[in-house]
Amino acid sequence: MTHIHIPKRWELGESRVTPESVYLNRREFVRRAGGGAILAAAVASGCRGEARAIAQEGGPLSNIPDTPTADLYPGARHDPRFEPGSRHGSVTPEETVASHNNFYEFGTDKATAWRHVDRFVTRPWELEVAGLVDRPGRFDLAELEREFALQERIYRLRCVEAWSVVVPWIGFPLRSLLEKAGPQSEARFVRFVSFLRPEQAFGQKTQTWYSWPYYEALRIDEAMHDLAFLVTGMYGHPLQKQNGAPIRLALPWKYGYKSAKSIVRIELTRERPPTFWNDLAPAEYGFLSNVNPAVPHPRWSQATETIVETGERVPTVPYNGYGEFVASLYA
Repeated sequence: MTHIHIPKRWELGESRVTPESVYLNRREFVRRAGGGAILAAAVASGCRGEARAIAQEGGPLSNIPDTPTADLYPGARHDPRFEPGSRHGSVTPEETVASHNNFYEFGTDKATAWRHVDRFVTRPWELEVAGLVDRPGRFDLAELEREFALQERIYRLRCVEAWSVVVPWIGFPLRSLLEKAGPQSEARFVRFVSFLRPEQAFGQKTQTWYSWPYYEALRIDEAMHDLAFLVTGMYGHPLQKQNGAPIRLALPWKYGYKSAKSIVRIELTRERPPTFWNDLAPAEYGFLSNVNPAVPHPRWSQATETIVETGERVPTVPYNGYGEFVASLYA
């Protein structure tokens, strides 16, 4: 019998979100997406010398780490269920996303973080899962990438600073890893901890007023939701270092700081864990941090946002446009 796919309401055609119908041909998208995507394709085909030369020409696109799983990325399965729709704009060019990001471990200037990540070693990489789980352990990231079928999901990212981009992430559902570890019934929260290497990240060495390493947390029902995504790639290739390599979170209905980068530890707990920005400024950064245009930040409005690529100011949508799928979590 022919398999008939009945789309969910969140499923939209790729042509509605990506300009110039680039996604109608996946290989063509990889070719056009920029130096990073070309690098991944070259690595996957074994042309490492050519890939390295291309990367040197890429500027902010030159920070894709060597990875034994580069062959997985051009072929990652595209999942149309999670596309944000044309009302949220087209996919942001990779160079914009690679050169406009907050990663304080590499400085507070979002336009120059990519210049300071060359010393950061992201492979090999282990991810520890601990706490209230039946099968705790330290997992090699490359093995996880091969174990869980990689997906591509186009998500909007809304920063608390009132700017936004649209990114084609590659990775696997956070739920897949949690189920592998076996959450215990008393586990109510999931804590994430980033790397601590001040010798490789000058921000950790010079910004001593921050409580490094970075740490974040979710309720377990949020962590187990379909939208919660562990990201290992972008634009058809492994993650750029400045975008959170080699593994980060993507939580499209929350402000961007909830999506911890370069994660080394995931811990399931009974009590609600503290979070980095909430500890620093509890009046400004709450635990849930869902995108909400009706609740201003103490120092600016959240009613509108700037699309980074175009500079256009547009209204912000509750839950960043994903309320249909996540609002029930907060009823």
